[in-house]
Amino acid sequence: MNKRWLAILMVLALVLAACGGDGEGTDTTTDGGTATTADGGTDTTADTGSDTTAAGGGGECDGEEITLRVFTGNVGQELELAKAAAADYSAMNPCVTIESIDTPDFVEDRLGTYLQLFEAQSPEGDVFQIDVIWPGDLAEHFIDLNPMTDMEGRTGAEIAEDHFPAIIENNTVDGALIGIPWFTDAGLLYYRTDLLDKYGLEPPTTWDELESAAQTIQDGERAEGNADFWGYVWQGNAYEGLTCDALEWVASAGGGRIIDPDGTITINNQAAIDIVNQAAGWVDTISPPGVTAYGEEDARGVWQAGNAAFMRNWPYAYSLGNGDDSEIVGLFDVSPLPGATAGQSAATLGGWQLAVSKYSEHPEEAAKYAFFLGSYEQQKERAIVGSFNPTIEELYSDAEVLEAAPFFGNLFDVFTNAVARPSTVTAPEYSDVSALFFNSVHSVLTGDADAEDAFLELELDLEDLTGFPTGSP
Repeated sequence: MNKRWLAILMVLALVLAACGGDGEGTDTTTDGGTATTADGGTDTTADTGSDTTAAGGGGECDGEEITLRVFTGNVGQELELAKAAAADYSAMNPCVTIESIDTPDFVEDRLGTYLQLFEAQSPEGDVFQIDVIWPGDLAEHFIDLNPMTDMEGRTGAEIAEDHFPAIIENNTVDGALIGIPWFTDAGLLYYRTDLLDKYGLEPPTTWDELESAAQTIQDGERAEGNADFWGYVWQGNAYEGLTCDALEWVASAGGGRIIDPDGTITINNQAAIDIVNQAAGWVDTISPPGVTAYGEEDARGVWQAGNAAFMRNWPYAYSLGNGDDSEIVGLFDVSPLPGATAGQSAATLGGWQLAVSKYSEHPEEAAKYAFFLGSYEQQKERAIVGSFNPTIEELYSDAEVLEAAPFFGNLFDVFTNAVARPSTVTAPEYSDVSALFFNSVHSVLTGDADAEDAFLELELDLEDLTGFPTGSP
């Protein structure tokens, strides 16, 4: 069987579980059991790793009935909010059924799923949630949103003016608007306010201060009987999340951006070597030995159970930390990440966009739905309920948004000045660049290499891959 048909069959396995336009979708997840959904549908679990929910129109359809399949994330409240938005849209557009399809948490796995679809030129996906690092690599598979229109007749070019210019620039490839911004991200330091008060400490502004405070609190909490308590949790698995964490370490130490925007490979420098060696020293001291297998949700699980003093994570963890099932409600706050020296903080730019497949059978309606998801109203809802950072600047002064997530205002500069990964300068080879970087860093964290040797080899590998020159940051 050739790859194209294999990819189509794999996608069909994900989407065939969805019911039609009667509004009763099936929700297929990985945790086992069944439940009844809010719209009267059946929530059936399986081991497929996918979650496919159909939101049908709530009124009478007087035209062609269509189905849009939207590939979305499942970190934190992402999938729940995607389903709610789908239901809202279908209520306004009764001829449109939306199927929200869950994709893997790790971006490498999600990208693999997408590439299988695109290689087959499959029409089984209409709207795709894409990482901020992907427009350059995946542009050939998406339509230009500039001339497309929303439900009010505004063009994509007009809508783009509502969003942060830097993100629109990132999403524009050879003049084509590949994705409309959905939410932006930057790494933050979460800290336990009650424990800092208990031990007479201040939020750390340097990595040395973080080490000291984490060790002090960890020792104190363990002495009081919590053997599961750790000082600092973060993302240490060999995946894109480690690229984000390690780029923050390196940039905050003056070690450059792996490959600088001018196309110079700069990672093999003493500042980068020293900070990554320092981070390796956190493993099994202030951080769990298993942190080298942690993703975002692993770190959040330890943090939200009350078993960590500090955590590096994205803004989505804020609202969940104040949720009904959290042990730390009202006991934490967020600040910029530390730096090698005070004031030298760096936060990796993250975020996700909405793109419409070139292979969609309904590109105009898919574009309308993408614009709906990225609209002021939808971004406001996601900011309030899920603490997802808007890409529309006006929302950062919205009173209801700031009441739900006060740090949006306090840390506005962190989000607007975040450090970009070298995805633009290395496109279409960024995924390979990142894999070389995070695997190199991971080898240091696990003790298989020291940063001096790892980064020398990394420099040579990046030269072979990109043909770029080497230099200092």
